[in-house]
Amino acid sequence: MVEAGVREMLDRRTFLKSLGGGLVVISARIASEAQETGGRGAHWGGEPLPKDVAAWLHIGPDNVVTAFTGKVEVGQNARTSLTQAVADELRCEPGLVHLVMGDTDRCPFDMGTFGSRTTPTMAPILRRMASTAREMLLRRAAEKWNTRPDALEVADLCVKNPASGKMLRFGQLATDIDWVKVIGLDGFATPPQKWTVAGTSIPKLDAREIVTGRLQYPSDHTLPGMLYGRVLRPPSFGAKLISADLSAAAQMPGVTLVHEGDFIGVAAPDRYTAERALGNVKAQWQQSPQISNAELFSFIKSHVEPSHPGRGASIEEGAVQASLSSAYKTLQCTYTVAYIAHVPLEPRAALAHWEEDRLTVWTGTQRPFAVRTLLAETFHIPEQNVRVIVPNTGSAYGGKHDGDWAVEAARLAKAAKRPVKLVWTREEEFTWAYFRPAGVIEVTSGVDRDGRLVAWQFDNYLSGPSALDTPYAVPNKSVHYHETQSPLRVGSYRGLAATANHFARESHMDELAAALGMDPLAFRLKNLQNDRIRDVLHAAAERFGWSSRKRAANRGYGLACGTEKGGYVACCVEISLGANHEIRVERVVEAWDSGAVVNPEHLKNQIEGAIVMGLGGALFEQIEFANGRILNNRLSEYRVPRFHDVPAIETIVIDRKDVPSAGAGEIPIVGIAPAVANAIYNATGKRVRSMPLQPALV
Repeated sequence: MVEAGVREMLDRRTFLKSLGGGLVVISARIASEAQETGGRGAHWGGEPLPKDVAAWLHIGPDNVVTAFTGKVEVGQNARTSLTQAVADELRCEPGLVHLVMGDTDRCPFDMGTFGSRTTPTMAPILRRMASTAREMLLRRAAEKWNTRPDALEVADLCVKNPASGKMLRFGQLATDIDWVKVIGLDGFATPPQKWTVAGTSIPKLDAREIVTGRLQYPSDHTLPGMLYGRVLRPPSFGAKLISADLSAAAQMPGVTLVHEGDFIGVAAPDRYTAERALGNVKAQWQQSPQISNAELFSFIKSHVEPSHPGRGASIEEGAVQASLSSAYKTLQCTYTVAYIAHVPLEPRAALAHWEEDRLTVWTGTQRPFAVRTLLAETFHIPEQNVRVIVPNTGSAYGGKHDGDWAVEAARLAKAAKRPVKLVWTREEEFTWAYFRPAGVIEVTSGVDRDGRLVAWQFDNYLSGPSALDTPYAVPNKSVHYHETQSPLRVGSYRGLAATANHFARESHMDELAAALGMDPLAFRLKNLQNDRIRDVLHAAAERFGWSSRKRAANRGYGLACGTEKGGYVACCVEISLGANHEIRVERVVEAWDSGAVVNPEHLKNQIEGAIVMGLGGALFEQIEFANGRILNNRLSEYRVPRFHDVPAIETIVIDRKDVPSAGAGEIPIVGIAPAVANAIYNATGKRVRSMPLQPALV
């Protein structure tokens, strides 16, 4: 948030009035601490001026506690875990804390909900606010009772004096504190060893609303007089509109038509009429020939961006070529990954409503403030005239970073002068959303006679730089990410490129172990110095029974490990092969370490969900395309894991109270694909170096 915006929020005459009085605690990043600045920063009232407000907490005279964050809930259970952090510091039940998320009019700016950053960044900020509020209230009560703060107790949103039996509610004390408290770092937050609410498996706070269907997702929201929108899509990517005949659609009662450049949309009183109106639009398009997925990997290698070789990640250490020349054994392999879709249960949805020049949009996005900016720029209005509200959203997996659908709904609502709801069809979701990037990864390595890595060369084309560097100890390495043209639109996906890079790296480590005649586990441990990866490897292998596994016909065993974003994972799998080498994953044991655990049961759910989702990309998910068209743009043609694909899953969670909590929404997905690939080799003696594995094996 810009400094002027911070000044406005810090003016208690307007801000406190908007919240109904009481105590407001603002957690802010200070300008002098911001990564992009090097000076001391500006000051306000003798204190450093906050450059970015991250969150705030309000305690009202009615004793209601409300916390505000720009983060959003997309099924990762952030609403519960963040509430646990506040409740832990206020020494109260989670149900007594109301958390407002993702409302650009009520919440402070947040860059977005992505990158497994909610737990390691937002939870500590909320803790600082709540713990500072607790200490302020304790001190105020101590002043009133003429005693020491450490002689008092906090419980159930009250400060109690055990010696006198006196008690004051937070709301009573909050009205006595006549200013907005701005805080940075403080020493009041409770360490993980003393957590009482966090660290426990409390249920989802809105579980009853979810299972009874009362919870309103973006696609459920309605407004009086609302219309339903549809948008005309081109027949292929990049097609240009030549002409359009809207006359038949324009004659339909109650239908509003919008034609702006290549954009044509309709709004109607019901979905059926909107669909009919769209079908009555006669459009001609100019199309151009494009490649198919059969040519994808050669296209990727031949279309490296000449002005940006290696942009994003580049590591050079030691003398790689000389070390390869003198190595005992060398290995050179190429691995590929296909484009895959996010397949959220809830497609993109938005409800837009204009009131004169003020726009409100209810939508499911991971970046509400970015969508606010997009809407303001599109319609040439000030950002303060745009409000974006993100209700609990039906999953995203990194796929809802933008807001194209919100713009579409707003365009239709502006023309119709009525609220318009737009929900993408499944075919639109598969076609016009972005995909997880495909990629080509080339690995060349060398080892000495003792089985130690001496050289490592790793080149990733297109799929991305996340988890690019190897966690294994190697003195000579050359690691590069190469930016490449993509035939399809690409963007974030759960784990980003960490899935592709772990697939290539962990497959290659298994190939090296086989070339040396070493056990894959022993080979990894010999080359690992990171104790946290070693610990999860030992834990998974012991629970799996790695040392006692027995060879059997059409059975295979594999393992993989890795790290990214503060999480450490090891995965062991058992597979069986049916007729025509059909792969079935029978059992998965995954060990996970992400520091101090906030909610054990929900963390296990995240791990299990990541494993099941990872099975799809590992075994059979891939986008098929040709001439700018997606050929498998519906669930009947794009296979995702079904119930019968789910193996027996055992999770091991290592709770490290001595280490800050890291996010766990993404990285548990990275181990399953290489572990299955390595199990295929164990069962068949054949190396499969392409994801998805099933069609490559057959």
